[in-house]
Amino acid sequence: MARKNSSADIVTVDLHPEPDTGTELATVASLVRLRGDFDVVVEFSRVDIVTSASLSKLLELREFLTDRGRKLVLSGLAPETRYIFKQTALDAVFEFADDKSAALAAIRGTRQPKPKARTPVRA
Repeated sequence: MARKNSSADIVTVDLHPEPDTGTELATVASLVRLRGDFDVVVEFSRVDIVTSASLSKLLELREFLTDRGRKLVLSGLAPETRYIFKQTALDAVFEFADDKSAALAAIRGTRQPKPKARTPVRA
C-alpha cells in the first residue's frame, strides 16, 4: 500500500488485490484513528474483487471520517468491482470518482474555507 500525502490534509491509498485489501484498509483505519484530521482517497485500480470483510472496513472508515466532518472517496474502480457496490446497495453510501485526480478535486471542491483570524480593533 502506498500512502501519499497529497496535501497536509488528504491521504491517498493505493490498494492491492485481495487478500491484502482488508489488511491495508485496517492499517488506514488505524492511521485515521490516531490522527483523524484528514480526508481519504482509496484507489481501487488494482483491485478486482472486494470481500465482505473489506466492505465492512470501508463502512467503518467512512463512518469514522464522516463523524469528524471528513470525506472518503473511492476511485478507479473497475466495472466488476463497482458492480459489487451496486449489488449491495453501497453505491448510495459511498462517493465515487473515476480516478484519483477526480477524487482529489471532489474533496477540494467541497471544503469550507477556513475563517480568517480576526485582528482586534483598537480604539
